[in-house]
Amino acid sequence: MFDVCSVLVQACQLVHLSQEHLVSKVSQLIHHLLNRFQVSVDEQDLDFLLGYSISALKQCSSWTHIEILQALATLVYNNGPKCQKYLPDLLGKNGLLVQFSGPCQTDWDLRRAAVHSMANLCLSVPGQPYLDESYRNLCFQTFLNVLQSSKAPDVDDITFCMLLQNALKGIQSLLNGGKMKLMQTDQLGSLLAVLKKCMFYGLPGLNIEMPAVLYPAPLPQYDKRSPVKQEQSELSTFKQTGNRRKKSKGKQKKGEEVKEEWSDAGNESIRGIDIFKLHLGDGQSSPCSDPQNGTLDATCMPAGKDHLSSCHPSWKRISSSESEYSDAEGGIQSKMRSYQAKVRQGALACFLSTIKSIEKRVLYGYWSAFVPDTPGIGSPQSVSLMTIALKDPSPKTRACALQVLSAILEGSKQFLSVAEDANDHKRAFTPFSVTIASSIRELHRCLLLALVAESSPQTLTQIIKCLANLVVNAPYNRLKPGLLTRVWNQIKPYIRHKDVNVRVSSLTLLGAVLSAQAPLPEVQLLLQQPSSSGLSNSGSATPHHFSSSDWWRKAPPSEGEPVANSESDPCWLIRLCISIIVLPREDPYSDSDASFASGTVHEPSPVRLEALQVLALLVRGYFSMAQNYLLEFGEVACKCMEEADPSIQLHGAKLLEELGTGIIQQYKPDSAVALSQRVPVDLVVRFWTMMLNGPLPSALQNDQHPTLQTSACDALSSILPEAFSHLKDDRQILCITLLLGLNHSENPLLKAAAARALGVYVLFSCLRQDVMFVADTANAILNSLHDKSPNVRAKAAWSLGNLTDTLIVNMDSMGQSFQEEFSDLLLLKMLRSAAEASKDKDKVKSNAVRALGNLLHFLQPSHIGNPRFNEAIEESIQALISTVQSEATMKVRWNACYALGNVFKNPGLPLGEAPWTTQAYDALASVVKSCKNFKVRIKSAMALSIPDKRERYGTTKQFSQIWSALVIALQKSEDTEDFLEFKYSASLRTQICQALIHLLSLAHTTDLPFIWDTLAEKGETIRSYILQYMKSGVEEDDAGMQPNSHEREKILKRAIEHLCGIEQLLEGKTKVGVAAYLKDIMANHVNATELAEA
Repeated sequence: MFDVCSVLVQACQLVHLSQEHLVSKVSQLIHHLLNRFQVSVDEQDLDFLLGYSISALKQCSSWTHIEILQALATLVYNNGPKCQKYLPDLLGKNGLLVQFSGPCQTDWDLRRAAVHSMANLCLSVPGQPYLDESYRNLCFQTFLNVLQSSKAPDVDDITFCMLLQNALKGIQSLLNGGKMKLMQTDQLGSLLAVLKKCMFYGLPGLNIEMPAVLYPAPLPQYDKRSPVKQEQSELSTFKQTGNRRKKSKGKQKKGEEVKEEWSDAGNESIRGIDIFKLHLGDGQSSPCSDPQNGTLDATCMPAGKDHLSSCHPSWKRISSSESEYSDAEGGIQSKMRSYQAKVRQGALACFLSTIKSIEKRVLYGYWSAFVPDTPGIGSPQSVSLMTIALKDPSPKTRACALQVLSAILEGSKQFLSVAEDANDHKRAFTPFSVTIASSIRELHRCLLLALVAESSPQTLTQIIKCLANLVVNAPYNRLKPGLLTRVWNQIKPYIRHKDVNVRVSSLTLLGAVLSAQAPLPEVQLLLQQPSSSGLSNSGSATPHHFSSSDWWRKAPPSEGEPVANSESDPCWLIRLCISIIVLPREDPYSDSDASFASGTVHEPSPVRLEALQVLALLVRGYFSMAQNYLLEFGEVACKCMEEADPSIQLHGAKLLEELGTGIIQQYKPDSAVALSQRVPVDLVVRFWTMMLNGPLPSALQNDQHPTLQTSACDALSSILPEAFSHLKDDRQILCITLLLGLNHSENPLLKAAAARALGVYVLFSCLRQDVMFVADTANAILNSLHDKSPNVRAKAAWSLGNLTDTLIVNMDSMGQSFQEEFSDLLLLKMLRSAAEASKDKDKVKSNAVRALGNLLHFLQPSHIGNPRFNEAIEESIQALISTVQSEATMKVRWNACYALGNVFKNPGLPLGEAPWTTQAYDALASVVKSCKNFKVRIKSAMALSIPDKRERYGTTKQFSQIWSALVIALQKSEDTEDFLEFKYSASLRTQICQALIHLLSLAHTTDLPFIWDTLAEKGETIRSYILQYMKSGVEEDDAGMQPNSHEREKILKRAIEHLCGIEQLLEGKTKVGVAAYLKDIMANHVNATELAEA
């Protein structure tokens, strides 16, 4: 390397700038040697060679400039940061590259060479400083001017293509390396306009005119093609195509043929085949398709040669045998087409970089300019990325267009969520929701059409990935059904494609269908199709060796055999995935499988992993279908965990976790699944016995693969509690022992999973009353609560919250027996640890305060009177108060309010007397009046209504402050800046009214004057809200927590009786009418109820 640079430096030293011929030759030598040997030039040599080249450009004649610029481009390539001192000469106001690349430059070869040098200067080097912003903007504008320029008649086509390529590479470098942000609408619009123009550059039959700037718009813009001319062109092209097929070959010139084939009729012909192929029916995939070569079977087409000529996209119909060009002419044409394709690819690559450099919300303003929409009646279809995917003769360009479309679709769920066409819109205008729905439908149609027509495996993979991105983001629950059925049926044959990447992406697409707003009725129907309908058109329907012992190992019937009854025939997708995962394949590997381990009898690992993910998604979204094959799925999970490949083992464990979670969901209290439709507990016991007698314990103890251990730990935590209690004792002990052991792991992910699993088990009814298990679990959780990993501490805090929930349940169900058996020392340790954890990060804090509330509720008088507990109790209560008042997340504050409410439930704590009483009530009163989050306000109002004795509310002043805070909160219950909070305002009013009535039912005579003053001032407002509370139904969120209408009447009556009693004690002292006020409210409520019932 040193020798090459030395030679070049010596050559430059020997050649004087006046010897222009030699200067030209030495420039060629620099270009050739540096490119040939990929030499890295050191800073000193680079400095000399750059200085020489720049001086040569300034002093030598113009005929030498192209060679010198080529040498300069080679020198600055990946050396931009080392060229800082020469930037003013090159990119300054009158810089050489600026002059040579400007629009005034008439020598297009020179302009191309200058743009090439400028583009190489824009390349970024990792870890090195980039161009200053002024230089970046200058280069960007130069590249943009080049792309906006039109080709002069005397300019060579290939030269112009190279010029465009260099400009596109320059912009791409600015976007990627320079992290250039396109903030201005005009700047972005100008770039998108030229990119759209270049995306179609040289595409036969398409000569679109673009404006200088594209602006955000909801509808397609600037299609300059005339509908009338378009129609005539299509008509004449169809006639010519039909006639051409009848004539002998070689009668037309190739140039004419290309022009004819690439006329806009190609678009209509594609639509014609779509009507035949995709609207043939939403049932089975058409037997016309052959995914092995990606073509359509012409014998399936309707009679008539016009149909045959229009089956494929135009690029498939170009025949070199019809050319009358000489080989030399043909070579030039081929070279030109290659350069034009590179321009299109460069534009698409640049567009991809543009997408990554702007916000998605900005990008979607230009949706209609690049994504197809259903054309209006009499209008041609606007050109889009799908035009390239369907019409471009280059597979690489088609793949690039699909990559860009995938990038646009990725993360588009929120934008597409407005789409809706489930109802027929009969309006004078088309709503935006219908426009987007129309675009989604057109995307499905075009992508499925491209799928059928494509022959390149790489491009086919991109089409399927693009479809998967579309399926993941489209709102099918708001669209007319049928779209997913077409996708489902069209993709089936490609699952057996010879290319492994196509097989993998096909399974990914099926997984996307299963995860799209699951469960969808349309997909449920598709899953119910019998397996005999699944792969009969696949070309190679039996790639595995099937045995007759199990249902999934039976081969699909060949053509002519009777189809099995769908009730007894299993779901084809389940059968397919299981056969891919566990059964050997008979057919030889294709070339695309060569990169995977040779000698294996199964499908390549990526295919099997994708099949496992499809099964997991099916279990997650459509468990009602999957539960019929529970034991079979269990067998698959076992086989996977027994394999040597860690990835297969891991996905087997994840499948097991999904199955366990699906069963638990069915047994949740709020589950809508009828008891008769749930998986029977005895079957669940069989399932988990099989797992625990199988490879699951080994996976949990596999120290070589902590990720597998973590996943197996998550799976173990998904055992149904009702089933766990029916497991044999040794299996129960095995589970507990493994989890307690794993809790001491050094791996933070595994330790977090073990801590979480213990938090699940401690809620099991068969374990929570076992004092020894609860104590062991508590010690393990406290150990994890002090771990250095935040994730471990967060999981441990959650488990500690669950454990303290168990303490409360045991206290209520078992009484003092459990409390006396539970270690005082351990309880104190838990209290201190939880108080310390309440100062941790919010993810830890939210559950730490929950645990504190439960622990303070659990304390017995013996603990409260014990001096060892005093400090811990005080510290814990102060931790809760400060958390309520803090600026922590709303979830943390909600839990802190809930925890204080739990503290108030403990009659042994000196609430009302202790110094912290005022602090606790003031914190809750402040939150109920002013917290932005209404759910936190609700929980604080609930906490304020918990004390059951007047003494526990403290002094008269404290009581009046609580009353006043609740009245203010009631008045502010509809004041919110966040519209999302408004839906909780009714629940908030309900809770505040309940708290006010509760306070009235406990009030002392000393409290009444202040209460009466408040009612005198704000009585009408309070009256209206209490009446509303009395007659309103229970909010959905509060169902089961709030009293019903009859109970509310009882509560109000008790308050009236209490107030009547204490008001009699005030006779002659102070006149108050609180009881009369409430009686009036009750009378109004009764009258309103009677009128409503009448």
